[in-house]
Amino acid sequence: MNPRVIRNEVDYAEALRRIDELIDAKAGTPDGDELDVWVTLVELYEESHHPVHPPSPIEAIRFRMEQLGLRQADLAPLLGARSRVSEILGGKRTLTLNMIRALNERLGIPLESLIGGQESRAAVDLAEMHVDSLPVREMAKRGWFPWFQGSAREAADQSSELVAQWLSGIQAGRLKTALTRQHVRAGSQSDDGALLAWKLRILWLAEREELPTYRQGTVDADFARELVRLSAFDEGPRLAREFLRKSGIHLLVERHLPHTHLDGMATVNGNGTPVIGLTLRHDRIDNFWFTLCHELAHISLHFGPEQVEEFVDDLDAAPGEKLEGEADRWAEEVLIPSRIWENAAVRLSPRAPAVLALASEIRIHPAIIAGRIRKEQSNYKILTSIVGNWKVRSFFEETRAA
Repeated sequence: MNPRVIRNEVDYAEALRRIDELIDAKAGTPDGDELDVWVTLVELYEESHHPVHPPSPIEAIRFRMEQLGLRQADLAPLLGARSRVSEILGGKRTLTLNMIRALNERLGIPLESLIGGQESRAAVDLAEMHVDSLPVREMAKRGWFPWFQGSAREAADQSSELVAQWLSGIQAGRLKTALTRQHVRAGSQSDDGALLAWKLRILWLAEREELPTYRQGTVDADFARELVRLSAFDEGPRLAREFLRKSGIHLLVERHLPHTHLDGMATVNGNGTPVIGLTLRHDRIDNFWFTLCHELAHISLHFGPEQVEEFVDDLDAAPGEKLEGEADRWAEEVLIPSRIWENAAVRLSPRAPAVLALASEIRIHPAIIAGRIRKEQSNYKILTSIVGNWKVRSFFEETRAA
């Protein structure tokens, strides 16, 4: 019987019978070679017609209990009270992240088996990376789970399922990078779970925007200066967002979460498109333009074709590493070139008329100049009427409402 493609169950049965006849054939003999071919053909057919499904979480737990000779009472230290063990094994309660981790670490049950019907790789990544500190209640209050209609308390009770489904909206390859902090500029201790949640929220939003393809190398000083000229218009922040989108760059805004001190983030999504996230925790025009240029600096200076970086910034903090200092200087030069700033009379007489005159001369918003003076002099009580307090967030809230 010559080996041939298996097209149906009759062919499959004949192939299994022939394998049984050749099972003792020695390798390197004609019968051994024929056996190898039949085995390969059967495996190909089984992959598409008889796939082996992984066990459900309950089946995986019961199997390991049988292997180790465990009783339900033995699982109480891992899953909670004995009544909770009964509820889980009876299919009345789902596993939480802490339970999944405990069963994986203490009993060696694979994470994939414990995730069960949740096919998203995100759920496995979530358990592996120990991120159960995500502020699920606050995330639910903000409407981050659009399919969920329950209360914040109910969200906390269903945190495993909610977060796993939420993360399935982020490309798996990008998720893995986001779960590992890379460059974090911070002046005070931040809540790691809240910080991570905010980063993932920005990526989740980016996945829902369709932009033109980004051309590597687009962002340079000339590109940024052209962008900054838009600051002279009353709707500068909105124009900046559209300018960046047309260039294939996401610009997204999400308020910072409690116990975090964030101004912005620069990263890329799963297909290499740059993503800039802002919190606007300082809702001022000068802060908006400096933060935006700082994040663009990271894209220009520190991102490459094969380089996936992530910078999360609290710009009130001192630049703790070389890359942050480089981004600060790049942003300052783009906003106000040093050849102009070094000889600017406004530095000696920081008054509103001088600020307005220089802004008109170099065609940028006067808030940018006022902000530079306030920072250099460490005096944030001067020029307050010019820095544009409460003039930015409304542009992005209108976008979200639309």
